[in-house]
Amino acid sequence: MFKAFFKSRDWFFWAYGGAVILLFALFIQVELTVKINEWYGGFYNILQKATEHEVSELWLEMEKFARIAFPYVLIATMTSYFTRIYAFKWREAMTFSYVDKWQKVDEEVEGASQRLQEDIYRFARIFESLGLQVIRAIMTLLAFLPILWGLSKGVDIKIIKDIPGSLVWVALVVSLGGLLISWFVGIKLPGLEYNNQKVEAAFRKELVYAEDDKINYGKTETLVELFTGLKFNYNRLFLHYGYFDIWVNFFEQLMVIVPYLIMGPGLFTGLITLGVLVQVSNAFSKVRESFSIFIANWTTITELRSIHKRLREFEHNIGY
Repeated sequence: MFKAFFKSRDWFFWAYGGAVILLFALFIQVELTVKINEWYGGFYNILQKATEHEVSELWLEMEKFARIAFPYVLIATMTSYFTRIYAFKWREAMTFSYVDKWQKVDEEVEGASQRLQEDIYRFARIFESLGLQVIRAIMTLLAFLPILWGLSKGVDIKIIKDIPGSLVWVALVVSLGGLLISWFVGIKLPGLEYNNQKVEAAFRKELVYAEDDKINYGKTETLVELFTGLKFNYNRLFLHYGYFDIWVNFFEQLMVIVPYLIMGPGLFTGLITLGVLVQVSNAFSKVRESFSIFIANWTTITELRSIHKRLREFEHNIGY
């Protein structure tokens, strides 16, 4: 899966040159989000005491925001476009590397067409997307942890106000706690995804054979039997995803109000301003989302684990 792209001389430029371009683009995006966070502080402080400021100051703040936001939109769009190309190049490298081995295997390999056409594409696309999110999360943490640590001096809750960097520790604790609960809630999902792909492959195989031989394949009773198994697996999968979604949605909504619960008392006592409160909310959200990257992408990770398992089996079957 990896050596076909990253250990091949033919793909060296794309594998490593493309990775450098993506990393640089992510770095620029994170730097711009830091600038936007700084802008929040000044902008909301003006709104808090709007009668003490001129309207021209509002438009000046809007201009500052535009100078940050527009480049961010442009870079993010170009990054998304290049990421799709990069993932497709990875797919191309994997496909023909596998095909070369598969063509030399005499016996039939179960699900070979699905592995070569669908699973390789999904693996490259998901791994690339998830990998970039993890790298972005690390860069965001490096940029926002010092900011959130400094803003922790505005905490006015007795239990935690004397703890240095209390906001950072709160973000870490709630994220790790959420990850642990997510692991228990979604523990059955990878196995269900894997089983689901097996019955999907059986149903697809029967239909493919029926395209060339409708006399011996594609009979109604056979398709009904296969689809019944498919329906049973999907119902189980939907059920487990259902209660996992309940937990994730509850966790996400709870995290929206956490920074306000922590910083709100300081606003009423005059320890902080509205601008600082909004700045903390934004920084806390960035740090917490970075810590919780695996919670937010749990279903995607589940799908990736299932695909990885199938491709490993395929590699074993073709002697890769």
